Amino acid sequence: MQTTAGKPRIAPLEPPYSAETAEALARWMPPDSAIEPLRLFRTLMVHEQLASRMRPLGAGILGSSATVPPLLREVVIHRTCALTGATYEWGVHVRAFGEPLGLSAEQIRSTVDGAPEDACWDGEQACAMRLADELHTTSTLSDGLWELLASRFSDVQIIELVVTAGWYHVIGFLCNATRVEAEPWAAEPPANGVPASAPAD
Repeated sequence: MQTTAGKPRIAPLEPPYSAETAEALARWMPPDSAIEPLRLFRTLMVHEQLASRMRPLGAGILGSSATVPPLLREVVIHRTCALTGATYEWGVHVRAFGEPLGLSAEQIRSTVDGAPEDACWDGEQACAMRLADELHTTSTLSDGLWELLASRFSDVQIIELVVTAGWYHVIGFLCNATRVEAEPWAAEPPANGVPASAPAD
């Protein structure tokens, strides 16, 4: 995983916020969050109209109405962030979701410098890793992987997994291009970790 270094290219909004901006930032954060709104969100809110259109999709992927189990979702998110070199978002998701949901240290490291074949993954998790890898490298899914996915997941879940990978490409691009500064509490990726893509069928 490459680390994007350097000064942020777009300064995130800083308090004091207008009442409208404070309300919008609160909607991006978990209810009753005790931490400052994420730098990513404060950067995105520089374009408030776009941010308001993006939030429902992001919330839908992470929310209770999602059909993909949260831990499996995080496998796709962690891997996609690693593949795009989005150290900011990878570190936030490790602390906020991956660790609380039970991803082991071995699994978290594998999302960066491992492979779907690693022993730490079960069958569904390995499929999710492969999905993230193939979409990243080919922008589609091979017939062999599609058959595996179809044997384990519903059509609705497959669509959701694909959209999740796509959404976190968008987030990764935004983090990297604007050089969002890491949150002080976020996890740091393994040194010189480079994800290994799953072999093609």
